[in-house]
Amino acid sequence: MDVPELLERASLLVPEETATDNDITLRDIWDYLVHDEWEIALGLLEELGDGHSLPLAFWEKLADAAEQLRLERSEAWCHWRCSEIRNGVIRAELTLRPAAEARRTTPISGAGVLRPMWDTGHLSPTGGRAVSIASLWVENMPVLEPGGRATVRLVPLTPSHWTHVQPGQRITMHEDRTTAGTAVILEVHSPATVMPSR
Repeated sequence: MDVPELLERASLLVPEETATDNDITLRDIWDYLVHDEWEIALGLLEELGDGHSLPLAFWEKLADAAEQLRLERSEAWCHWRCSEIRNGVIRAELTLRPAAEARRTTPISGAGVLRPMWDTGHLSPTGGRAVSIASLWVENMPVLEPGGRATVRLVPLTPSHWTHVQPGQRITMHEDRTTAGTAVILEVHSPATVMPSR
């Protein structure tokens, strides 16, 4: 499928009454599509999807369109949203330890590249600390510096390890045995029941 067709098919998955915070509607997006403003249409469709619960096929089509347009961050975001639908998502306020107090001295990528371990309070069969892996996306920032603080999105590798996590709970991030940061859970969203995409 080419870009216009992917964007058209994605837009057909959005309820007609849906609008962005800036009152952009599907009619506005169709105007951009008619005038071959594909990058703008893609960005607006992403914005519509961010404010509403849309199906996996919507994000898959946007990811394919972003890939064809060579928009790497948009492509990564759309694939990330697919992962959220499949595995659930935890939003949290993360504070990284300062470089002088932690092993990490460089910023972490905000685009879902890092897959750290998290101590969520589970114990191993021997009674020791058990950690679970979750990918990390930093909201509204390209990177997070050591000592920095930001709202992050976590996609669990094994969703069943995260069912006990609740808003207000404090969890710790690890890249090795030491603590790399501390996060306070803001929201927990379970995996969606996903229909296979076409």
